[in-house]
Amino acid sequence: MAKTQKTNAARILDRLHIDYTLVPYRVDESDLGAEHLARELGIDPDRIFKTLVLKGDRSGHFVCVVPGGKELDLKAAARASGNKSCSMLPLRDLQPTTGYVRGGCSPLGMKKHFPTYIDESAILLDRIHISAGVRGLQLLLAPDDLLRAAEAEYAPLADER
Repeated sequence: MAKTQKTNAARILDRLHIDYTLVPYRVDESDLGAEHLARELGIDPDRIFKTLVLKGDRSGHFVCVVPGGKELDLKAAARASGNKSCSMLPLRDLQPTTGYVRGGCSPLGMKKHFPTYIDESAILLDRIHISAGVRGLQLLLAPDDLLRAAEAEYAPLADER
C-alpha cells in the first residue's frame, strides 16, 4: 500500500505533539458532502466535522467547524464571532483565501490564521474527523486537541436539519 503523504495540517499536529490518525477514503467528485464521507467510512455523520469559512460584517473572515449531519446556524455563528451578521464565503474565493479546495478544507494550515469556532457538540465525542487538507484524507483526533491546534473556541453553531 502506498504511504500516505503528510499534509500541512498533519505537520502542525506533529509540531504540537498531538496524537492523530490519518484516515484515507475514496473520493467521489460528484458528492463531496459529509454524509457521503460518513457512508464511505461507516460512521455517524456527526463524527465528521466540516470546515466552513465565513465572512462577518465586523470581523472579516472566520472559520466554523460543525458536524456533518447538521447545518450551520448563521445567526449563532455571527453571535459566536462577535458579528451582527455573516455569510458563507463564495466558493470561488475559498482557495484564494484559505489555500484549500472544497472537500479538502481543513481548519488547520490555512494560508492565514482566522478566528475558529468548533461546534460545542464535539465536546461529547472522544475523537472527531476533520479534513486533513486534501480530498481523500481525514484526520481523526480529540476535539480538545483540535481546539488547541486551531487556537479555537467551542460555541453553539449547529442547527438540526
